[in-house]
Amino acid sequence: MHAMQTSGNCVRNITADPYSGVAADEIFDVRPFCEIVRQYTTLHPEFMYLPRKFKLAFSGSDEDRAAIMVHDIGVQAMRLDDGAPAWRVFVGGGLGRTPRVAEVCREGLPFDQLVGYTEAILRVYNLYGRRDNKYKARIKILVGELGIERFREEVEAAFAEIPEAERHVDPALIASVTAMFDVEHPATDVVLDAHEGRKASDPVFAKWFDNNVKAHRWPGYHLVQISVKHEGRPPGDTTSQQMYAISDLADRCNRGYVQAIYNQNLLFQYIRSEDLGAVYDSLYALGLATPNIGSIQDMICCPGLDYCSLANASSIPVAREIHDRYLDLDEVWDVGPLELKISGCINACGHHHVGNIGILGISKKGDEWYQISLGGQAGTNLLNPAKIGKVIGPSVSRAQIVDSIETIIDTYRKLRVGSEFFVDTFARVGVEPFQEAVYA
Repeated sequence: MHAMQTSGNCVRNITADPYSGVAADEIFDVRPFCEIVRQYTTLHPEFMYLPRKFKLAFSGSDEDRAAIMVHDIGVQAMRLDDGAPAWRVFVGGGLGRTPRVAEVCREGLPFDQLVGYTEAILRVYNLYGRRDNKYKARIKILVGELGIERFREEVEAAFAEIPEAERHVDPALIASVTAMFDVEHPATDVVLDAHEGRKASDPVFAKWFDNNVKAHRWPGYHLVQISVKHEGRPPGDTTSQQMYAISDLADRCNRGYVQAIYNQNLLFQYIRSEDLGAVYDSLYALGLATPNIGSIQDMICCPGLDYCSLANASSIPVAREIHDRYLDLDEVWDVGPLELKISGCINACGHHHVGNIGILGISKKGDEWYQISLGGQAGTNLLNPAKIGKVIGPSVSRAQIVDSIETIIDTYRKLRVGSEFFVDTFARVGVEPFQEAVYA
């Protein structure tokens, strides 16, 4: 993360799966290529004045944990039939005023040709992207207007014009950038499954482990999500005292690393099995060990009117009230996995379009109202792609929004079959039962 090219019509953020380098299901580590593309595009004279801002995201596994299908370019690691590393390149995704799911532009792009192919995409966008209307200037509009087949043809033609030698990244550069990232293997004295005794004797710890602890690529190590979603605070907020304590804990148990991640939580990447109990105890004392990752409590929320001059409505107070409505963790676990996302304006900083339940704040004659969408998801892979939520009907008032969300969840619990997740129930029954319940 750096401030170069901030706010310009140029390549801005390049983000990746927060589990990159340590995920159990990782195909290969994408972080070195994130950095190589960042170096290439930063201050590139041809791409300093694009039609509009431009963002890329990388995923290193079949499961998309970086929302690549709603980015201008989304890049996913893959392997060819012979085992060689390659890329699946998506293009034309985005949220905001015109939400759109990206489409595959190239399947099986050779590993070392990503920079050249990215340049070809940017050249096509630079040439054909609209500059007469900033609301229609993003690449998603261009892909939608041309169609993916025509856009792909233009990109392939631009790629063919790049000299053969320049299409390939120098292996020495790949090696040098890869060496910048932490690839140190663990010590040999790691104790496997040292936490199993604690799980058997402490059901609260066991629930935290099941919800907040994820598999690691190295035996005897774990990823730990630190839940920054707790009663009385905005989602994602911590105090300075908590941050000092987290920093100390990271020094003791996580090689000094702490990572901020997409769902507004924090991540420890290198927790040994025998340290899980101590890490849990320390986080519990800080109020940061709530086993609610992926639940209705674990919502994503933009700053809204509290902090943002673009916002039309409040987000943080709504998030607090929904959280406080579902304080009973037994009820939270009964509801099951559910992604709730809140944005205070159409710019969609809270990614409400791809929430299982999405809330968009709007203004009507100076009053705060909220539009509700259902069935969205950021997607996980080609078999389970991103979906834009469906607006269920007219917006509801500030006084009604929390009750409306509770009504939607109650309706889901009545309609679900067995252990069906919210998105599965919605896909099966459609929007009508939820409309009838909210607007009864």
